Amino acid sequence: MAFKTVFNRYELKYMLTEEQKARLLSYMSQYTVPDKYKNSTIRNVYFDTESYRLIRRSMEKPKYKEKLRIRSYEKALDDSTVFVEIKKKYDHVVYKRRLYMTENDAMQWICNGKQPAERSQIGDEIDYFISFYRSLHPTVFLSYDREAFVSVLADDLRITFDTDIRARLSDLSLRHAPGGELLLPEGRVLMEIKTAGAIPLWLCRFLSEERLYKTSFSKYGTAYEKLIFDKRGT
Repeated sequence: MAFKTVFNRYELKYMLTEEQKARLLSYMSQYTVPDKYKNSTIRNVYFDTESYRLIRRSMEKPKYKEKLRIRSYEKALDDSTVFVEIKKKYDHVVYKRRLYMTENDAMQWICNGKQPAERSQIGDEIDYFISFYRSLHPTVFLSYDREAFVSVLADDLRITFDTDIRARLSDLSLRHAPGGELLLPEGRVLMEIKTAGAIPLWLCRFLSEERLYKTSFSKYGTAYEKLIFDKRGT
């Protein structure tokens, strides 16, 4: 199966109630359809340095920031596909590059320097990232339930709804069950609008009517604050 490996887009986040989500799902049914990962439990393992340089830098809200993670859309098995993703944000635009492989190959690459069998430009970018930051290791396991929709028009619009967002500092493997400490209050939904261009008028109208405004919520950043920062005392 072929997977998309390059993404250049805006990613806008909004915090909704369950009632607002229900109204939006009804409203957008004429404009969107479920994508191939319509309902999934996403597992992520984030990598960072011993001093948490990546996430601390990100939380300073610089013009440029970057992160590295591996992701799966189901429990990883010996032969299942996971994604190694390098994600950069510059001047509000998100640039994501990813490669797919087994979880074992991904962990061996990032943690032990064992190169993938095939070379590519994206692989070279990830290699540079690994060598630049040095001694990257798994820091946080982050999981959530996601509903995803795409536009029926050719405008590259994707809308996702994330609930049950949880993080933990142990069992840092995509082979393990989701779970951990909740990062959002009960009844709250994180919506992300992902688009290469402008938000369509119909969606702008809904956001305006519901008085929904962009938020800068970061899953990894919130996990760091709740699970790591207080314990480190720095």
